[in-house]
Amino acid sequence: MKLIETNSYEELSQQAAWKIISLIKDNPKLNLGLATGSTPTGVYKKLIEDHQENKTTYKEINTFNLDEYIGIPKKDPNSYHYFMCENLFDHIDIPLEQTHIPDGTAKDLEEESKRYESFIQEHGGIDLQILGIGQNGHIGFNEPGTSFYSRTHIINLAESTRKANSRFFESLEDVPSQAITMGIASIMESKEILLLVSGTSKAEALARLINGDVNEQFPASILKNHQNVTIFADKDAIALL
Repeated sequence: MKLIETNSYEELSQQAAWKIISLIKDNPKLNLGLATGSTPTGVYKKLIEDHQENKTTYKEINTFNLDEYIGIPKKDPNSYHYFMCENLFDHIDIPLEQTHIPDGTAKDLEEESKRYESFIQEHGGIDLQILGIGQNGHIGFNEPGTSFYSRTHIINLAESTRKANSRFFESLEDVPSQAITMGIASIMESKEILLLVSGTSKAEALARLINGDVNEQFPASILKNHQNVTIFADKDAIALL
């Protein structure tokens, strides 16, 4: 793993965006894995600014999101489909049919998990996956204890995850208890991974990732076994290193 230390969240966002833009210019048909949450929003903002100023095109890009809540319709403001449209897709030139997110309202969720997993494989796999990290070490929505061999699947969200995400909802009770997520094995098949880590609330998780062992009780630790991971972290996140 390569660790790039930045002085601020703004610098983290800019450097990660430059990396993504560089790879898109090298491969205009890149398969791009995307994450939601507060950490990547700064990166998406930089990608939008670059698209507007420098005309970087996404017309041949396919995107694959890590996860989606179960039971929330696409047009609900709390859905990840809505989040991605608001924070990225509506502001760049990517055709919406080339943006792919698991369907958390599918009647047969097990079948949807298999479909999404196969869909990624049919497109040749993910070239570049953007990740965040949960305070408990989750990547995607793969909570502690998830098998390192897992594929796209249904997961029961940890209470700490629901509490962390409750800031986006009116109350904790409104936060879904389940999600559909790419599995850890699915994520690890990405050719390259960018892990974004920002803020003091993630400092302990980053320190455990860097200094701890590889253990299913801390899902992000598996990234140590990947050949091409770059971590972008701001000064608050690296405080315990």
